Amino acid sequence: MRVLNLYAGIGGNRALWTGVDVTAVEHDPKIAAVYQKLYPQDTVIVGDAHSYLLENHGNFDGVWSSPPCQSHSRFTRSGRNRKPRYVDLALYEEILLLKHDFKGDWWVVENVVPFYTPLIEPTAKLGRHLFWSNFSIPERDFPSFPGFISRQNLEAKKEWHDYLGIYFDEVLYSGKNHCPTQVLRNAVYPPMGLWVFSHAILGAACGCQDTGTQVALDL
Repeated sequence: MRVLNLYAGIGGNRALWTGVDVTAVEHDPKIAAVYQKLYPQDTVIVGDAHSYLLENHGNFDGVWSSPPCQSHSRFTRSGRNRKPRYVDLALYEEILLLKHDFKGDWWVVENVVPFYTPLIEPTAKLGRHLFWSNFSIPERDFPSFPGFISRQNLEAKKEWHDYLGIYFDEVLYSGKNHCPTQVLRNAVYPPMGLWVFSHAILGAACGCQDTGTQVALDL
C-alpha cells in the first residue's frame, strides 16, 4: 500500500505503521532530516505538501494530511498580545479535494479542535484532534501529555520523547517558533495514529466506507 504522509513533521502518526510504502512531505529540511533518520525506509521529500497533494494524489492508495494547526487553534485567540490573523483555509481545500477527487482507498485529514465551528463537519474527534476521512473512526480515549501548553523547555523535551516513544538528539524548531518542544507537540500520539490507520486499512479491506466497525487493537 502506497501512503502519502503530508506535513510529516517527526512522524508521530506514522511511527507504528507497518507493511506500507510511505512517501513523506515536510517543508523544513532539518525536520525532514530527522524524519528520515527515524524512518529510513520512507521516501522523504522536502517541499510544499499542499502543492504536492494536488499534483500527486493519484499516485497513492492512502493519504494522511496534517496541515498546520496554529491559525485554527483556540490558543490563537488567547493572550493580550495576539493579533488578528487569517484562518488558513488550505485545511478545507484539502478535505474537499480528497473527498471529491481522490480515487485511492482511504484518506484522512487531521487538525486541532478549532476556536470556531468547523466549516465541514468532522468524521471523528479523538482528544484534542479532529479527523475528516472517508472511513469510520470509533471513539477511544488516549492519554494526554500533562501540562501540554505550559511545558515548553528542554526538560520537558525529554518527557515529550518518553510520552511519544520517539527519540532524537537534535533540537528542532518549527517555523519562527523557538520552543524546543513545538515539533514534539505537533506530533500525533503514535497509538492514536495507529488506531486511525488501522481503521483506514479496515475500510479499504472491506471495500466500504463509514462501516462503524471496531477493530480490536492491543495498544
